[in-house]
Amino acid sequence: MTAVLDLAVRGGTVVTARGRARLDVYAAGGRVVALRPPGATGMEARRVVDASGLYVLPGMVDTHVHLMDPGDAEREDFPTGSAAALLQGVTTIVEHSHGWPVTTVARLDEKLAHLRGRSHVDFGLAAHLWPEHMGELAALWASGVTFFKIFTCDTHGVPALGTDLLLEAFDELAGIDGACLVHCEDNAMTAAAEARLRAAGRSDGWIVPEWRSRAAEEVAVAVVALLARLTGARVTVAHASTPDVLDEIARHARAGAPIAAETCPQYLMLREDEVATLGTLRKFTPPARLRSDEEEARMWAAFNSGLVHHLSTDHAPSTRAHKAGHSIWDAHFGLPGLDTTTPLMIDAALSGRTSLERVVEAYATAPARRYRLAGKGSIAEGMAADLAVVDPAARWTLQDSTVHSRAGWTPFAGRDVRGRVVATVLAGQLVAQDGRLLAERPAGRFVSGPGARTRGDA
Repeated sequence: MTAVLDLAVRGGTVVTARGRARLDVYAAGGRVVALRPPGATGMEARRVVDASGLYVLPGMVDTHVHLMDPGDAEREDFPTGSAAALLQGVTTIVEHSHGWPVTTVARLDEKLAHLRGRSHVDFGLAAHLWPEHMGELAALWASGVTFFKIFTCDTHGVPALGTDLLLEAFDELAGIDGACLVHCEDNAMTAAAEARLRAAGRSDGWIVPEWRSRAAEEVAVAVVALLARLTGARVTVAHASTPDVLDEIARHARAGAPIAAETCPQYLMLREDEVATLGTLRKFTPPARLRSDEEEARMWAAFNSGLVHHLSTDHAPSTRAHKAGHSIWDAHFGLPGLDTTTPLMIDAALSGRTSLERVVEAYATAPARRYRLAGKGSIAEGMAADLAVVDPAARWTLQDSTVHSRAGWTPFAGRDVRGRVVATVLAGQLVAQDGRLLAERPAGRFVSGPGARTRGDA
């Protein structure tokens, strides 16, 4: 007797980091149970998705997301932000809110309780490493956080870790095989630049790249990379913004440091001089760095070569009102990105700037592997049945009106893109189709980090 499975996605071209093939995907119990050539017999499912002429990608894994929940719900919350992710084929996120940081096990438990039933996608949580809570590091890792977010500069209300505390933290992380994501800008350099610019009475957009300079990022990256090499800590450099930063990370990796680079679409596509006219709408840090077509080509070459280990959004939304209602000094840092990253990267692949295989590797497989998110990031028997179905023939324009995030705008408005996510599968269930959420309630589950695999679902 033929077993009836939960879901079949038939007729599509399955794309993984290693290549592509026409295969039908079958799911049961939340997992991929079979991959078969089209037309294979003996496989029945309660629900069938016709993917003829479409690409079937693993659900994307975005490991750098801020949803302000608990926190400033006007900017973003889990129900809205995770829905934005799901509609664009992102099925797993790792979230950390600066406004409500997880610094202790008690705070982690409080946040998990708050988030129960609020996420449309599976999620991990990062902890912030606060100087006065350094003693919580091992307990937080054992409690299931995905990684620790560390700042080398005072930003977003989060205090910097100086070189002494970085060394202490990296030593302890290496001892427990823990992971961290480090925001690299030199605190003394950014503070001095801010004081100088304020003393000069500056309030123009150009203060952003002058305040958060290339040099400040490069100095911090060099220190962090050296400490990673000396201690053996698993360090990821957040939002690496230039080819020179990527080259420095690669130099230390070749010397044995377990270090990797993350970047975001804004560092592949946005220009530095946009801040002159757009001001607060381009206030994020590190800021956009691209100054020329040549520099943009170098960043794409770095992405394609693997100098960029993985991609994220660094989704840190503010509404236009939040941005426009403040001076360049007082407006929130950050950009929305969950609504646009998958479309932009699919378009880049279909336009020849990269390949779909590389997009899958950078935005699904590599981040899942880096943070040891079990079962995520690939399509294979036994892996989570998380899928993004893409129509390569679709043509559309990114617009503020298509943004699901509470931000309600995108820095990429007006860009024409090819390809569109037309269906999303989470744990073997069709949960979004043609821009609509299908699930009656959020179905995302908490994914424990590798330090603890026994915690219950949030």
